[in-house]
Amino acid sequence: MLMERRLSWCTSTVGQKFMALVLLFLEITMSTIFAKKIVGSYSGRLSKLFGKSTNAKRNKVVFHDFPGGAENFELVSRFCYNEGKIDVNPSNILFLYSAAQFMEMNTSVSGTCNLLEKTKKSIEEISYWTWSDLLVALKHCQDLQPIATFSGVLEKCLDSLVGRLAITSEASPCASTSSPDSSGFRLSCDSRSTESLKNSFSRATWWFEDLSVLSPDLIGMLIELMVSRKYNHVMISRFLFHYQKSKFCTASSDEKCKVLEIVIDMLYTLDPISISCKNLFGILRVVLSLKIGKSCRNKLESMIGSQMDQATLDNLLIPSPYGSTYLYDVNLVLRFLKAFRHGGGWQLSPMRMKKVASLIDLYIAEVAPDPCLKSSKFLALLVALPDSARDSWDELYHAMDIYLEVHAGLSEEEKMKICCALNYEKLSTEACMHLSQNARFPSKNSPLNFNDIQGKAKKDEATKQVVLYSGRLDISAENEKLRAHLQRMQWRVVELEKVCKKMQTQMAKIMKSKVSSHSAARSLPRLCS
Repeated sequence: MLMERRLSWCTSTVGQKFMALVLLFLEITMSTIFAKKIVGSYSGRLSKLFGKSTNAKRNKVVFHDFPGGAENFELVSRFCYNEGKIDVNPSNILFLYSAAQFMEMNTSVSGTCNLLEKTKKSIEEISYWTWSDLLVALKHCQDLQPIATFSGVLEKCLDSLVGRLAITSEASPCASTSSPDSSGFRLSCDSRSTESLKNSFSRATWWFEDLSVLSPDLIGMLIELMVSRKYNHVMISRFLFHYQKSKFCTASSDEKCKVLEIVIDMLYTLDPISISCKNLFGILRVVLSLKIGKSCRNKLESMIGSQMDQATLDNLLIPSPYGSTYLYDVNLVLRFLKAFRHGGGWQLSPMRMKKVASLIDLYIAEVAPDPCLKSSKFLALLVALPDSARDSWDELYHAMDIYLEVHAGLSEEEKMKICCALNYEKLSTEACMHLSQNARFPSKNSPLNFNDIQGKAKKDEATKQVVLYSGRLDISAENEKLRAHLQRMQWRVVELEKVCKKMQTQMAKIMKSKVSSHSAARSLPRLCS
C-alpha cells in the first residue's frame, strides 16, 4: 500500500506540476525530506545537491536543460518510487538513458539496481527487436540525435534495420534484376507469371513507406550504411526518389531543400547505371525552382551528364532562367555535355557518343529558330562533341541554315565562325548541292569538293575533282532568288519524307494503322512545320 501511494503521489502531484513547465525549464519541488531521500538514493547528482544544502527548508531544484523535459522526469520519478523497477521499451529507452546520464543514476549510487545499467542492457538487446520497435526507436532518435549517437541506440537500430533489409533483398529476385528505368517486373504472356513478378516487386519495396517517415539526416546515415553493406543500388535509388516525392507533399521550402540535398548527395554515391535518368530530370525540374547548394546542383548535373545517352529531347528542352531573353537553357545543356565527355568517361563507347550526337542534333534544330540565341552559344553547341561522333552532318547543316535565316543581321565574321564548324566531307550529295547554291552561307574560304558527290551520283563514271565556290553562278538576281526558294522547298520535302517514313514505321508496330499528318508534323523542326 505504501508503494502504491508513493507511485500515485508521483504521477499525480509531481507529474502534473512539471507538465506545465515544458519548453522553458523544469522545476522540481521536493515537499518533504522523505521525498528527497527516495530520489536522491538513485541519483548521484541530486544526492550531491542535497548533501551540500545546509538549509533544511531549501526544497527547490531547477534544471534548465533536463533531457526530454517534464515527461521524461516523470518516467525517472516512477523508477525511483517503484524501487528501481520500470518497463524499458523502444518508446522510452532513449529518454531514460539520457536522463540516467544527466542524473548520474549509475552503479556508484544504487549498486546493480540503477537506471543506467537497465537501459544499457536493453540497448544490447536491440537486435532482437521487431521491425516496428526499431522504427519507433528511430523516430525518437530524431529528437535526441546527439544522445542517440553517443548511447549507441541509433547505430544499433540502423544496423539491425539494414540487416533485415538485406535478408529480404536476397529473398526477392526483383531487387537484383530490375533496371532503374523498368517498372520492376517483366511483361509475360502468362498472367500468373506476371502476377508473380508484380508480387516480387511489392515484396522488394515494402519498406519504402515505413522509412519515409524518417528525417533527412537519418536517411543519409541509413543509405551510407546500406552502401557500405553493398545493398542493391537500384533499390536504393528507387527508395530515394520515393522518399523525395513523399516528403514534398507536406514540406516547406526549406525542408524541400534539405530533402533534395540529402537525396542528391546519396544518389551521387551510387553506381551511375543504377539511377533512372528520367527521375534525375524530374529532380532537376524541382531544383530549378528552389535554392539548393551549388555543390549539390553540380553533382546533379554531373549525374545527368554521365547518362546523356539515356535522355530525350523533351528532357533537354528546359526553359531558360528567369530574366533571360533566350528560349531554352542552352548553358545547362552545354554543362551536361561537358560532364558527359569528361565526367562520364567510365564507359564512353563510340555507340554512346553517337547516340548523344543524334540527340544534340535534334536539340540544335529546336533552338536554332530562337531569335535571341547568341551566335557564340549556337557555335558552342556545334563543337561540343568531337567530329567522330557524327557520320553525317546533314542535320546540323539544316539547323545552321535555319539559324542563319533567322539571324540575318549577323556579321560576316560571325557567319564565318559558324560555317567553319561545318564538316563538308560528311554532307550528303543533296546537302552539298543545296549548300553550293545557298546565298546565306558566305562564299569566302568555303570550298566544296564534289569528287565524292559525283561518285555517289554516278558510280560508273570516272571521278573528277571540282572545287566550287559559292557565288560563282552567273545568273540574274531573280533567277537566283527563285532557285534558292525552290532548293529550300526541296530540302524541306526531303526532310518531311524522312520524318513520315520514320513515323509510319513506328506507328505500324504499335497501332498497325496509317500515320496521320498531324502526328507526323509534330516531330518537324518548328520553323519547318
